[in-house]
Amino acid sequence: MNRSSGPWPLGRFYAGLRRVRGSSLKAAVRTVFGPRAMCMALRPRKLPMDSEPLDLSRLKVLPLAARKSLTRVEEILIAPDGTPALCDERTASVIREAASKITAARERGASVLLIYGAHLLRNGAALILERMMTRGWLTHLATNGAGSIHDWEYAFLGRSTESVEENVATGTFGAWDETGRNIHLALLAGALRGEGYGRAVGRFIAEDGVALPAADALRQAIQSEPLHPLTPARADLLQAMQAHHLPAGRIEVSHGWKHASIFANAFRHGIPLTVHPGVGYDIIANHPMFNGAVIGRAADLDFRSFAAAVEGLDGGVVLSIGSAIMGPQVFEKSLSCVNNLRLQARRPIVCDHSIYVVDIQDAGNWDWAHGEPPKTNPAYYLRFCKSFSRMGGAMQYVCGDNATFVHHLYRALASRPPRSCSSASTSSR
Repeated sequence: MNRSSGPWPLGRFYAGLRRVRGSSLKAAVRTVFGPRAMCMALRPRKLPMDSEPLDLSRLKVLPLAARKSLTRVEEILIAPDGTPALCDERTASVIREAASKITAARERGASVLLIYGAHLLRNGAALILERMMTRGWLTHLATNGAGSIHDWEYAFLGRSTESVEENVATGTFGAWDETGRNIHLALLAGALRGEGYGRAVGRFIAEDGVALPAADALRQAIQSEPLHPLTPARADLLQAMQAHHLPAGRIEVSHGWKHASIFANAFRHGIPLTVHPGVGYDIIANHPMFNGAVIGRAADLDFRSFAAAVEGLDGGVVLSIGSAIMGPQVFEKSLSCVNNLRLQARRPIVCDHSIYVVDIQDAGNWDWAHGEPPKTNPAYYLRFCKSFSRMGGAMQYVCGDNATFVHHLYRALASRPPRSCSSASTSSR
């Protein structure tokens, strides 16, 4: 190919280079493209790392009621006493085993942890879980940020979920005023009581709002006790009250569907429910009130609370239902922390626990009861199976609908002869 005859400006560039052969690149650029191009080429360019962070305070948010919500409480709730959907015999056998293990765990006072993803709520299991909490079969619940958001929206509006594809294109995905505002409000107020994410949101729903201290009282506390553990939380609340015109005193937020809230029911029963979010993972980031420090502080407390439940797991049970990422990631870190502290105290590590993992994804044609597959097998990269298979307990994996599993588990537990269960754990911080 004749370079000089190539498409402009490529041909022109090579012709210019021949004319200025031996000159500097600067001279070549000046000759070929002119002095203005030379100035543009030499002008310092702002690298992405120098860019200013996006100003989220300028986000336009809309009323939640204006959103086209895709699910309604009255359409999804499953009646605990209803007939469960059918499941295969292998799943039924695993459920019977899980029910036996849970009953035995509660007899000895061991933890029974339910780690769940938002779809368990969206699939209508809230009333079933409430029954299980009432009977003392669950001692700790844990979910991700999405689980808290859907829970609050159902309790507040009676409906939740939106079209991600449609609303991202219009810049409205997640930009719903009441959701971001009230979850932040719950966390800001809860932090002053030393409460984590789950308990703060559960209280907010159960008590229909919060009461905020006067701004002057916050200023005085910050000035007089700058090293107090609550000083950062006080400062965050003061800043939010000023920036977003939050009044002191009682802020009433009615929740007409709180019976459908796992969070409110856990708070009412005094059972810890913890939230393990990622900053930027959830739609509350799409709001002018977004504050990663507030979310992180609440999640910090909840991780510690979750780890305390893992401390009581000897002979206990872990149910990971529809939590493909958060569940295994948080569990493995908390178990390592517990074992670290136990070994320092010359105590044995957590043992004799049973783990039941439920998800809609097949197990990669691998029997996880016999350990993990080699790295050459795609099943190795199923985090929700691989991580839990490494956690020292006996793990069973069930591929199936999460709400159906929970419904059958509830019925299996309810059909067992009454036995004395140790009282559920007291409420979290």
